Amino acid sequence: MNSSPLGVHRALAFGALSLAAAWVLLVPAAPRSAARWIDDLCSTALGRPMFASAPAAAGSAARPATRVQPLSCEPLPNVPGKSQTTVLVEFPPLAYSPAHRHPGSVTAVVIEGTVRSQLQGTPAHDYQAGQSFFEPPGTLHVFAENPDPSRSAKLLAFFVTDENCGPLTVYE
Repeated sequence: MNSSPLGVHRALAFGALSLAAAWVLLVPAAPRSAARWIDDLCSTALGRPMFASAPAAAGSAARPATRVQPLSCEPLPNVPGKSQTTVLVEFPPLAYSPAHRHPGSVTAVVIEGTVRSQLQGTPAHDYQAGQSFFEPPGTLHVFAENPDPSRSAKLLAFFVTDENCGPLTVYE
């Protein structure tokens, strides 16, 4: 993290979001420069980006990007100020997602294929269809990928964030 005003602002925002969202429930090795996560923007009903574009990386053309399709964004009536967003993430064969963080809690359920994922401080793990993983707010998601060269993988991700459903992803 850099010490620019924007970097400091992001660090403070992540800290505040982590503390505020820690009690709300609920998405793990390849080089960071191998590819990018998303090259298009998905927008909320408010017209704001839900996902920021991943930074361009050397060799990014070598591996395909994931495709993210928002499915829903709903306020949580029993948790004022919070929303739950559901997205479908498709991993073409060998797709790769570089390091990023999410401001809210995330639970991911693999619904097809294999997704290899790593959170900071933990070993990489292969998740098969029917398995799930949890990502606490602000945690560094080191990478996620589909290691299979011929089969696609898909997961459903459930985000609990501040209201208005976004932004959901911040890249390193």
